[in-house]
Amino acid sequence: MADTLQRRMLSKEDEATTTGDEVEVRREDQDKINKFSRLHQREIAIEDELKLKHKEKEDLDDVSNELELADEDETIPYKIGDGFVSLPLEEIQEMLSTSTSKIEEEVAALEEKLEEIREEQTALKVDLYARFGKSINLET
Repeated sequence: MADTLQRRMLSKEDEATTTGDEVEVRREDQDKINKFSRLHQREIAIEDELKLKHKEKEDLDDVSNELELADEDETIPYKIGDGFVSLPLEEIQEMLSTSTSKIEEEVAALEEKLEEIREEQTALKVDLYARFGKSINLET
């Protein structure tokens, strides 16, 4: 894929000649610029969501480690919604394991979406830089 990207990019000489001329922005170019902008905003939102999911998983791992020190006969308060319910240690460990695996699945899905967005952005960058050269800045 890198080879196809390189072939479509302007050489330094072509880029220098292009920047001297005004390039007309066509409707399809504006649509590509707008699409790139929307993708960039989605990328930022997904990155923020990923940070939150990683933090949540880290917190669940910390709780799981702390529960390894607890007595097996104890009931432990577990937060469900706004309230706490006292449950046996084994049941809480199962619930934490389920929550952790759910978060891992969500993280994997978000990372997959992020990769798709970045691939699409790269394709748009190639097209737009080929058309506008240095007169457009798509670096984020």
